[in-house]
Amino acid sequence: MCIVPRLILITTATVLVAFGSQEASAQEHLGEQLPVKEVTLANGMRFLILPRDGSPTVSFVARFGVGSVHERSGTTGTAHLLEHLLFKGTTTIGTRNVNSERDLFGIMDAVHDTLIRARAGAETERVEILSNRIKALEDSARIFTEPNEFDRILTEAGARGLNATTSSEATTYFVELPANRTELWFALEAERMSDPVFRDFYTERNVVMEERRLRVETNPVGLLYEAHLNAAFSVHPYGIPVIGYMSDLETLSRRDVKDYYNRFYGPNNTVVSIVGDINPDQVEGWARSYFSSVPRGEDPPPILVEEPQQVGERRVIVEWDTEPRLRIGWHVPSSLHRDAETIAILSSILCGGRTSRLHRRMVLEDRIATAVFATTGPGARYPQLLTLEATPIGPHTTAELENIIYEEIDRLAADGPTDDELERVRNQVEAGAIRRIDSNLGVAFQLADSESLTGDWRHTFRSAARLQRVSAEDVRRVAADYLTEQNRTVAVLKRETGL
Repeated sequence: MCIVPRLILITTATVLVAFGSQEASAQEHLGEQLPVKEVTLANGMRFLILPRDGSPTVSFVARFGVGSVHERSGTTGTAHLLEHLLFKGTTTIGTRNVNSERDLFGIMDAVHDTLIRARAGAETERVEILSNRIKALEDSARIFTEPNEFDRILTEAGARGLNATTSSEATTYFVELPANRTELWFALEAERMSDPVFRDFYTERNVVMEERRLRVETNPVGLLYEAHLNAAFSVHPYGIPVIGYMSDLETLSRRDVKDYYNRFYGPNNTVVSIVGDINPDQVEGWARSYFSSVPRGEDPPPILVEEPQQVGERRVIVEWDTEPRLRIGWHVPSSLHRDAETIAILSSILCGGRTSRLHRRMVLEDRIATAVFATTGPGARYPQLLTLEATPIGPHTTAELENIIYEEIDRLAADGPTDDELERVRNQVEAGAIRRIDSNLGVAFQLADSESLTGDWRHTFRSAARLQRVSAEDVRRVAADYLTEQNRTVAVLKRETGL
């Protein structure tokens, strides 16, 4: 599963509701009053520990700052494949005889190297024979495994929501546990971080390849999304799909993936947030006891490449036997830029709910579209895209939708939003923020995301004050500066000619 990183905005009122503050203070940095205990180990691993009254449960979010932006040609899809593999266990979890497993790993990896050479030489028949040989070896290795033991241990301990997600900039693992099972998380995660075994490697790689076929190669919406990003980002790795390219997935080896893990998935690149019914001092003790001995890894290479300024509209057309669809993306700054909050409000004015400009006009009044919505992404750390997506109702066309979208943008760039629109959006953001932190897991996600992205979990709360200061003139300026013809990339899904 892939989740696009989002700009996190929490208003003062949200904090009051969520954490029971007694005064409706207008302090900009109210979030700094939260009793978050920050712990940084000598190896660089960061923990954010927040006790919270309520149910006797604890939510854990572990965020590794590695995603598809750190991949290059030949290695795309590595982070997403690792997301799958890290549930396969360790040298003591998921195995009956790890040494016998590893003996077979060495044989099948050698066969895989031969298979790659055979594929390069277009030896189709030999490729099939070698593929079947790898499958047979993995079947033999399963004699020595305990399938899904990592998941079983947590489930039997009362875990809920065990899952993970990979994005352009991070891989995040999360789970909720009963409070009296808190130490179990530390024991399992410390072992998984320091001693993973990538068993069922080729089977799991095939699962990811099938996922790509279903989500992209045989899915017109997925194809449109990927084509749009590829067209919009000609240089920056935001154009690399998180799931990876099929040609790379077919050649990724266990050796390559293990090396990537050992280099970049160390404690120095990990943020863990823990929220719920906990004793912070006890949790800190477990953090130091279980994770201090894990050695540092390498810092991921910095992303120095910058997408050149776009100087003309780009267009891409995907033909498929399906209903049409439209995506329009404009290059905008990162979520750390001073215009980030204004861009968030701008997108909500255009597409945020039933009373937004485009939804009201295209869906409710003119009835020419089934839906219209806005997103920013695919990441947050670097200059990104503000994207509008819409689906026409036949016989109306994507061209009609485009014209209306541009008309509304031109109006906004000329006149700005009304006071009522600004107030509506502020209320929407506040309500949404309250819903997001209604659970311990929601709070844990926000703390980990903010800390990993900015180096300060308080950034989430400080952005609230900036949101409140966004003016109509700010919105007008941002629309005029960024939502221009030369800065946009348009992707259209259209029915194949003659169908």
